[in-house]
Amino acid sequence: MTNLPFYQVDAFTDQPFHGNPAKVCLLDSQRPAEWMQAVASEMNLSETAFLLPEANGYRLRWFTPGVEVPLCGHATLASAHVLFSTGRLRPDETAHFHTLSGLLTARSLEGWMELNFPLKPVSPVEPAPGLLESLGVTNPRFVGINDTEYLVELDSDAEVRACQPNFARLKQIPGSGVCITSRSSDPQYDFVSRVFAPQELIDEDPVTGSTHCRLAAYWRDILKKTSFTAYQASARGGVLRVNIEGERVRLRGQAVTISQGELLV
Repeated sequence: MTNLPFYQVDAFTDQPFHGNPAKVCLLDSQRPAEWMQAVASEMNLSETAFLLPEANGYRLRWFTPGVEVPLCGHATLASAHVLFSTGRLRPDETAHFHTLSGLLTARSLEGWMELNFPLKPVSPVEPAPGLLESLGVTNPRFVGINDTEYLVELDSDAEVRACQPNFARLKQIPGSGVCITSRSSDPQYDFVSRVFAPQELIDEDPVTGSTHCRLAAYWRDILKKTSFTAYQASARGGVLRVNIEGERVRLRGQAVTISQGELLV
């Protein structure tokens, strides 16, 4: 029997039981994808991250309860937090993650984790049949897509917060999910958002780092700036600092370890 350490971390928050929870499992050898998917289903969080030492960093893979995903912000933040907080990396080191989205890095900066992710430009598109109806939206300001995730701008953050999707209907829409967003009426934030992904067995994701690679590209063109403070307005809520540098996005967030234990295999 092999005991594998795991940690549960609330990401994009400095308060327990806020932000987005992720499990981080530290592997001692390569495991089949089917095994990792089974563990993620057992953990039943929006993401479970698996770390395996490789080259000058770590192989990092992310699984929802239903599928492996190519990019995940909050579980990357949680992984970096674990490596730094447990002393596996020194405070002055940079974490290198080998992923399905290429090489990603993270570093610790004055109590924040900073992730270096790819920028994801959004292209305008006609909404898929039933998309707006499943959201209860009639007159969006914008509908766009990057990869397979829709982005829909609404008139106000009040409308974003009040949105009550029909998840059964939304699950039938092709793609990986939808982000709704608007300018923020609170001056401490530039924009707010919510993310729904019932296609990946996540009705609402509490805080979604990868989606902010799309939001950064979109709001750069609208607000004519490259640095933002963003709020994801889920029930748990989360704060992100976002900065565009060329074709990359630096995402900053905080994290709190909630529990730790061992996976008995």
